[in-house]
Amino acid sequence: MTAPEGRGIAGRPDTFRILHVSTGNVCRSPITERLTRHALVHRLGDPLQGGLIVESAGTWGHEGAPMEANAEVVLADFGADATGFTGRELLDEHVIRADLVLTATRDHRAQVISMGHSAGLRTFTLKEFTRLVRAIDPATLPDAGEEGVVERARALVRAAAALRGWLLAPTADADEVHDPYGAPITFFRSIGDEISQALDPVVTALTGVSASR
Repeated sequence: MTAPEGRGIAGRPDTFRILHVSTGNVCRSPITERLTRHALVHRLGDPLQGGLIVESAGTWGHEGAPMEANAEVVLADFGADATGFTGRELLDEHVIRADLVLTATRDHRAQVISMGHSAGLRTFTLKEFTRLVRAIDPATLPDAGEEGVVERARALVRAAAALRGWLLAPTADADEVHDPYGAPITFFRSIGDEISQALDPVVTALTGVSASR
């Protein structure tokens, strides 16, 4: 069994869709979605030129709801844009179209995988994926400049899936991003820092471009 390739938009093989998943899609996954986009713009200029699409949804998503105010503050701290965000409930079509699903917790990961659609080999918690990506030699991935970011991203997901059974979390809590819903801004900011630190090596691996270029 191999990981799905070339899912993209409406069957287009030249796109790679990243789906971030949390519970309500008003705190963690919006922060992760918009920080991912912000990092991609920093590295690529326009991530859509590279074929990368970043979205989010919630397993108990508040359809049409705005992002939590504290989440917007966190994004502003990083210089990221919260404009135009609306919450979504996670649907089968979101999972079907996604090339990579990154969840806040192991429970979210299990819920996505339970939906089927051969999601198991392309669904990870964010911190799990970060841990696996750190163990992958970038030299073994396609060169983003020569073969494109999409091909590199697909190869990265395949490599991470192959490593999953060999590189286990040091603790049960290591792969979790805890829910800041209802918490003060200080806790939101700590979660934002946690997400940003986890995303940095992921975006670097996806694009082949470091944040300090």
